[in-house]
Amino acid sequence: MKYAAHINVMPLKELLDPQGKAVSTSLAGLGIEGIQDVRIGKHILLHVEAANPEEAKAIATNACQKLLVNRVMESFEVSITE
Repeated sequence: MKYAAHINVMPLKELLDPQGKAVSTSLAGLGIEGIQDVRIGKHILLHVEAANPEEAKAIATNACQKLLVNRVMESFEVSITE
């Protein structure tokens, strides 16, 4: 069966996010108020062939751990849809 693995990758909370800081400063410069913090990450979509959702999540998690995510600097979450 084919599943969609949605992967959200974000910088670790302990690390400075220069891109997020630049966007936060720019928003304030545009007069957009109320923004407390900006963190910028990425979204990855994988189409996975697997027997069940659990297997699809395991395949996507393995891909993240081996290639897609720099685990020293980033965290990730995987969700599976049909």
